[in-house]
Formats: sequence, structure tokens, C-alpha cells
Amino acid sequence: MNRKSFQVAIIVSFLVLICPAIAAQDWPQFLGPDRNHTSPQKGLLKSWPESGPEILWSVDVGAGYGGPVVKDGKVYLLDRDDEVGDIMRCFHLQTGEEVWKFVYNSPGAVPFPGSRSVPIIDANYVYSCGLNGDLYCFDTTTHQPVWKKNVWKDFGGEAIPMWAISQCPVIYNDLLIVASQAPDAGVVAYNKRTGDVVWKTPKIGNTSYVSPKILKIHGEDQVVWVASSTNPYTDRDAPLTKGHVVGIDPKDGKILWDYANWECVISVPCPVDAGDNKLLIVGGYDRGATMIQVNKKADGTFDTTELFTTLEFGDQTKPALLLNGYFYAMYRTNQKRDGLMCMDMEGNIMWKTSRNPNFDRGSMILADGLLLATDGLNSLYLIEPDPKGFKQLAKADMFKAGTQNWAPMALADGKLLIRDQSKMLCIKVAE
Repeated sequence: MNRKSFQVAIIVSFLVLICPAIAAQDWPQFLGPDRNHTSPQKGLLKSWPESGPEILWSVDVGAGYGGPVVKDGKVYLLDRDDEVGDIMRCFHLQTGEEVWKFVYNSPGAVPFPGSRSVPIIDANYVYSCGLNGDLYCFDTTTHQPVWKKNVWKDFGGEAIPMWAISQCPVIYNDLLIVASQAPDAGVVAYNKRTGDVVWKTPKIGNTSYVSPKILKIHGEDQVVWVASSTNPYTDRDAPLTKGHVVGIDPKDGKILWDYANWECVISVPCPVDAGDNKLLIVGGYDRGATMIQVNKKADGTFDTTELFTTLEFGDQTKPALLLNGYFYAMYRTNQKRDGLMCMDMEGNIMWKTSRNPNFDRGSMILADGLLLATDGLNSLYLIEPDPKGFKQLAKADMFKAGTQNWAPMALADGKLLIRDQSKMLCIKVAE
């Protein structure tokens, strides 16, 4: 090998080594790279100045609760104008400059108006599902739709659910998977490049707002999804039935197991992998948390065992975060004001902040051993997670008082993206 070839080989080897680290800094989907609130980011700032961490840029956004995703230095957000429709927007991560946007006709308003879901990025495509069920695949190079479907109307849906469609799609190999929950379909898998339906389940249970999640159960990939129990306030004439937690074969849509004793009337959070084929499901409307064990029998089929249910731990809008055998969640509902909480694997409550400090449907990210957490209102916290007690390292007010900051955050390249009902901020949180 001559000297020039040797130098090229060294450069290529170096790029191979660093590229995974670069890619790991992306935040390509709901709840991060592994859909579990966790970032590989290192070098988090351990303290903030009295004025708070530096705001690198801010942009105006429409009202809503949908969070951003990040890939290759670009930020993608499904924004919304209720009078016009949904807006896919792309920004430069470094500057906040808008690179492109695509607006499509989908007007209408629902209670707590605005955007609902978080997009997902795969290769040169970004996928999103709007408030009215409009499922789009956009080419990030041409900035144009590749295909579009409607997860509700295409399967017999008429008037959308009270809180609208709130799906954060998940990708599995060549499939884009969402929970339609229309009359003629439950969970649906599309070919991610063409939009063709590959499989669909029958409708499962009652209206729900939970996005599917891919989990490894007994060594096999499964789509796990949660359906609500009957909501007696919105479906007064409907028979009262319990909700479901189901495991689905991602290859063909076959339902592998069904835990049919879930009683949350408005389910939103997706399940949490608790290890050892156990799942923690949390809610907020008349149900706190349930831990189930998924069993694989000698004949290869599955069933479930309920390990415990507690009303003392839950989360209305986000799944719990698991760290070193302890769960962290924000338990603020119409009945509960328990704030940020910690629970062990057996369902014992370790501590809760209640209203001091108050946490109200906020968002959390685990990075570099610390928690970045919004309180769902106007403040951002830096917290050292510890089952012995709440340990606040820093706090800063990022938005005006009286706002709602319920959207999931994103963290990429040391920059934290958070939003309320009118602004999205990019905040420096790492060296």
C-alpha cells in the first residue's frame, strides 16, 4: 500500500469510528432514538447561570402539543393552523432558520386545539400523522409528499375522536406502523416507501390515543399497544368494557397476547419495557399504573400475568422513565397533584414532589446521568435522579407564566428543543 492509499484508509477508518457517534446525536422519533426518553448526549452542563441556560434561538409556532425531531442538523416539526391545516416545517438546528415547509388542507378544531403528534425520520423521509388522521411521507430532499393516506377515514372513520388523532408513527424494517382505531382497523402497518397497507388488525377495544411501540419480548420483536377502557363521560350509552394491552407480530399483524384488564378511560402513554419480559403501563384517568408479565408457554403461545396495580403512581400524557430499577413520572391528572414521582419495581413509592415543585404533564429526557425536565408550565429543571429523594440542581423559567408546555422535548448536539403554545426554543444544555 502506498502512502496516499494508507492515508485514505486511515481517514475512512476514522470516519467509520465517528459516524455512529454523530448519528447517535440525532433525535429521530418520539421520545428519542430508542423511544424511551433517553439520549446518548454527554457533557451536560451541571449548573446554569442565574439567568438560566443560553437560548440560542426561538421561532414562532402554532398552538399545540406535538414535539420536534432532529436528523443531520435539521429540525422537523408538525405545526398547525386550525383554519388551514397541518404544516410540516424544517429548520436549521444551528440557527433556527426555516429551510422549508409544506402546508396541506386539513382544517378543524378540537378541545385543546393544535398539533398532536411527533414525526419520525427514516433515511431521506419524514413521516407525520395530523390531527385529522392525515398520514404523510415527505421527501426531505424535494420537500414534497411521496404518498399520503388517512388512518381514520380510510378505515370507516367519520367524526374524529374527541381529542383527535394523536399518533406518533413507529418504523419497523420496511413498515410504518400506527394505531388507526377506526371502525375497520386497529393497528395498521404500511409499506413505508409506497403507503400500501401490508397488514391491519381488527379494531381493538375503545378509542385510545396511544402510539405503538416495538419491544423485545422473549427474544422476539413485538408491536405493543394499549387501548382505553370505555369512557363513560363521552360514550354514555356504550357498554362499560375494560381496555387492552396487546402484543402483535410485526411481520403479519397477528395478535399474540392480550391483557384485557386495563381500566384507564383515556389512555395516552405507550408501554415501558421493565426488563425480564415485564411491561409497565401508566395512565391518568382513574388508573395509575399496572405491571404485567408476558409469559411464553411450552407450545410457543403467550399469556400475561398481572404483577401489581397501583393508583399511587402514573402519568397522564407520557410513559414512565426507567433508570437503574426505578421509574420516574409526572402524576398530574384531574384528581392527582403528585408532581414528579419515583417508584421501585414492586410498586412502592419512593418519593413525590406534590406541588413543591409542581410538575404538570411535562416532559423528561435522561442524558449524561441527569434529567432535563419541563414542568408542563413555564420552567425547565436539571435534576439528579435518585430514589432517595428529589434532587434539583438548577431551574430556569423559559416561557411566560400561564402557558402549557406539554409537548415532548428533543435533544441533539447539546441543544434542547422545547415548545409551548406559541414559541419553540433551542437551548444550550451541553458543552
